[in-house]
Amino acid sequence: MTLGKCITFAGQIKKNHATMFKVFKFGGASVKDAAAIKNLKKILSKPSDERLVIVVSAMGKTTNALEKILEAARNHSSDFTPLFDALKVFHYHICSELFETPPLSLFSQLEDIFQKLYFQLSISPDSIPYDEHYDQTVSFGELLATKIVSHYLIQENLSLKLVDARACLITDNCYRAASINWPQTCDAISTLKEQTTEKMILTQGFIGIANNGRTTTLGREGSDFSAAIFAHCLNASEVVIWKDVPGLLNGDPKRFSVTQKIDHISYSEAIELAFYGATVIHPKTIKPLQNKSIPLKVQSFNDPELSPTLIDNNPDYDNVVPSFIIKDNQMLISISPRDFSFMSESNLQEAFGIFHNLRIHANLIQASAISLSICIDENPDRLEALLKSFRDKYAVKYNSGLEMLTIRHYNEKLAAEASKGREILLEQRSRITLQFVMKTIGETT
Repeated sequence: MTLGKCITFAGQIKKNHATMFKVFKFGGASVKDAAAIKNLKKILSKPSDERLVIVVSAMGKTTNALEKILEAARNHSSDFTPLFDALKVFHYHICSELFETPPLSLFSQLEDIFQKLYFQLSISPDSIPYDEHYDQTVSFGELLATKIVSHYLIQENLSLKLVDARACLITDNCYRAASINWPQTCDAISTLKEQTTEKMILTQGFIGIANNGRTTTLGREGSDFSAAIFAHCLNASEVVIWKDVPGLLNGDPKRFSVTQKIDHISYSEAIELAFYGATVIHPKTIKPLQNKSIPLKVQSFNDPELSPTLIDNNPDYDNVVPSFIIKDNQMLISISPRDFSFMSESNLQEAFGIFHNLRIHANLIQASAISLSICIDENPDRLEALLKSFRDKYAVKYNSGLEMLTIRHYNEKLAAEASKGREILLEQRSRITLQFVMKTIGETT
């Protein structure tokens, strides 16, 4: 190869590398106030040859606030107006601290968003199912956040384009837990890549759009999944989830006085932790990355120089640190056939069909000859429908107000310490995983 061809080839490599994408995801804590957004800008300003897709969640506890506002609106509660006004004040206050002279165009666009939100909340609850109403309403948190963040970053001279995620993430119409239409979504994201010249693309996490044109959401904390979807469709070099913790920890620091950072685990281990309820990563996040061997990093938003947790194909470090996961507000339901027959395959099929139709997820399942025990998240709205569905053919017992503890890579000493002072209602163990459904001794359920 001649020198001229070598130079040309090197130039092509550099050009191709420059078209690679990284995906950054910033959660609510990362954009909770003006100081956090300024810190986000510092992270994005670091030199890089790669382009960025930036996935942003609603600010702070906005999703929780919108859930309360929706409930007040549907119940015609007097709390509606003060809750709605507080949401506006929260976002406008962040703007006043971000901008020395707040841009009129931003305030005009925010006011338009709030008017559209108010219209959605004004819809009669009799005319729209709750889950659909939820998605049309709660999605405004991400729209508000990205509108404010994009204005600030562009003012700070970052080459950035704001893109509505609903132009890219195509889903079914299963509201509050939408499934991705992967062919349509990848086509849309590929088109976006070809048509966008800015170095950074800012978009919303959590939300998508059904083929009927209605907004959908991917489930609570679904912004992680959004980041993985973009990464998968773009063949990104990596995904970084920016959190207000040093990385992936082996327990919730709010629940455990001593926690340990997990430096490196495999995709499979991360899927297990997310499935059992680890809140750092959304359960659906890992598989799209694993399918294309895209590494995932969990990195400190507050101290970006700290080494992140790395999640990739390497399983060598999976059993180094035991992990502890607690799920609160659990309910243990036990069902038995009324005709005293065995819990046969047909009974199991019928039972799981009922749970599926009511969209109730089973966190733990244990079957015996005459009964089936399932641990689920408490959901008073669906409990009555569940009991009604089983009433004719099955006897049903349940306990509420429980906790479910999962320990990965446990030993007997850890098991004894974790269950001390608790009454164990159900225990399930394998060589790697131990689970207890339990209550504090002395509590009634």
